[in-house]
Amino acid sequence: MSKSESLRYYLEGLQRLGQYSFAKTDAAKVLQVSDSALKLSLNRLGLKKRIAQIRRGFYVIVPIEYSANGILPAEWFIDDLMRFTRQPYYVGLLSAAGIHGVAPQQPQEFQVVCPISLRSIQIGRLRIRFFKKKDMERAPSEQAKTATGFMRISGAPVTMLDLVGYSRQLGGFGAVSPLIQELSETVSPSSLIAAAEVEPNLAFVQRLGFVLERFGRDILASELSRWLRSKKPRWSPLDPSAPRKGFPRNNRWLVIENTETEVAA
Repeated sequence: MSKSESLRYYLEGLQRLGQYSFAKTDAAKVLQVSDSALKLSLNRLGLKKRIAQIRRGFYVIVPIEYSANGILPAEWFIDDLMRFTRQPYYVGLLSAAGIHGVAPQQPQEFQVVCPISLRSIQIGRLRIRFFKKKDMERAPSEQAKTATGFMRISGAPVTMLDLVGYSRQLGGFGAVSPLIQELSETVSPSSLIAAAEVEPNLAFVQRLGFVLERFGRDILASELSRWLRSKKPRWSPLDPSAPRKGFPRNNRWLVIENTETEVAA
């Protein structure tokens, strides 16, 4: 049996087990081939679009039904990928909002939060974008079932905090406000405070409280305001990259209103 055939049978065995990703080092151990021989076999299958390299040393198997896209949905392998990178993670922001059922449309990219900076991944029609957040592993998260197992996603309260925190990268407050408004209907005061307790950026909490008050979510806003008072926050702009002088200041949340929130009625 040729090296290419051995690799093909190895990949077919993984698929029978419901696994669609693999590390090059694992394949080398099982097949007991040299690095150069394995690299040649991987390149051949890559040219045939039967596999795709996601990161150096990490590959995804592409079944025939997904060959037009050139890649599997990110949900199928994101947990394996992050285990390969040895980084905690959760699927967050617009992707998490979609999983929670409030995204107005399918996000154009799959968004993942982790504690270090990682390069975005672009393969075929798939784009995975990583957002760096310190101490994110402490945030309450949930397991979401996928076609190949499970992946971690941010809970609704954490998703709201991240949406206000990274609003500029997501198109501004006008883009994220409707999602926050819908998500807030599913959140309890206790779960919101639990998320705030482990949020490393107090400014995210201030911005969210400001937005919740604008939505008329009085119970959530009141509980968050009570919690925030003991933390002695500093003045924080809604948009950290915009000028701060000459804009209204909200004394309850210590927020500088230097961008349009465009809150829906």
